Amino acid sequence: MADLFRGLNLLESLKESIENNKLSDVKDAVEDLLISRINLAVVGDRGVEKATFINALRGLGPGDEGAALSPSPTPPEGLAGYPNPKHPDFRLWDLPPVPTTSPFEPEGYMDRVKFLRYNAVFMAFTQSPHPNSAEVFLEARSLQRETVYFILLALEKDTEKSLEDKRKASLEILKSEGVAQPKVYLVRPATLEKFDFPALLEDMGRDLPEIRANSFLLALPTLTRTLVSQKRDAFKALIWAAASLSGGVSAIPVPLVASMVDSSVGVRILTKAQISLCLDDESVERLAKQRGVEPAKLKELRTCVLSVEVTKGEVKKRLAAAEKDLAAVSSRLVDMAMPRHARSASRSFTAMLQALNGAIDDMAADAEKIVTAAIGEGK
Repeated sequence: MADLFRGLNLLESLKESIENNKLSDVKDAVEDLLISRINLAVVGDRGVEKATFINALRGLGPGDEGAALSPSPTPPEGLAGYPNPKHPDFRLWDLPPVPTTSPFEPEGYMDRVKFLRYNAVFMAFTQSPHPNSAEVFLEARSLQRETVYFILLALEKDTEKSLEDKRKASLEILKSEGVAQPKVYLVRPATLEKFDFPALLEDMGRDLPEIRANSFLLALPTLTRTLVSQKRDAFKALIWAAASLSGGVSAIPVPLVASMVDSSVGVRILTKAQISLCLDDESVERLAKQRGVEPAKLKELRTCVLSVEVTKGEVKKRLAAAEKDLAAVSSRLVDMAMPRHARSASRSFTAMLQALNGAIDDMAADAEKIVTAAIGEGK
């Protein structure tokens, strides 16, 4: 599968900013990735399928604290916001359905629900899209908003054949309303790894701005091993940027306060990684409950101590080991490549990169084992 979230491109973009001495841009990118600031909206009738979809995007089941309810307590024309319990700056918004009245002014609906403030909008339905939804889509496109997607949510009774029939009918409706080359994604809300959700993620990765795409990636539950791999790559890009800022590889000398800064930054990044990779106890227990697996069976697959708990002591231990392991030949190469005032900082940069990348590899390996055991997905 193609790279869903362009992790390699993210690293290249961050390197370019460092080389151009745009340290504030890199700092902003690091902060955005660490907090996963993104707003997504789901338009459509409020039913079990929509609530399940909103919950699944946050790794929640119907009985979990903070889960969207069905029937919804939100007034029919109201908006409801659902923060992610693990990533509070990732918010999902439950928007009312597009009115079916005629004549219909899409601008009025879009203003009322603040349509353009969301990073992406899912136009969800369980049968077929109403023509007025196509008008909203076309109006968004006229305003250069590319991140609007038609989502066909599967009912429990739907078969693959019935879903394909619904998709075919939906595409005909959208074409008749003037949507050129429409796409309709089939999504089974309770098992997002199936059907078209991975393809939807791939398209979102191309359409969203790079930092937003990666922020979304890091806030998603670990649905597949491919997604775990993409998260790992994004974290390695984040580590490179953070190490650059604290270790001082820019043209401007940075005072060396390396060991204190590095361990604090390391703890923050690896704590985010533990949560993003769904390795903490609460996430593992939720996954086990959702997939009918014994929680202890999944927990025992965590062989990296950082998968279980991220502590400053363990991060310092790994940083110290990395500094000790730096070969003399690599140190001489670093010394030759870097200006004199940055040489000690560059060694700190190398040690931080080595230590945290190794930790991410170990944690991602644990996450892959858990996903395979819980979901049975081997890709």
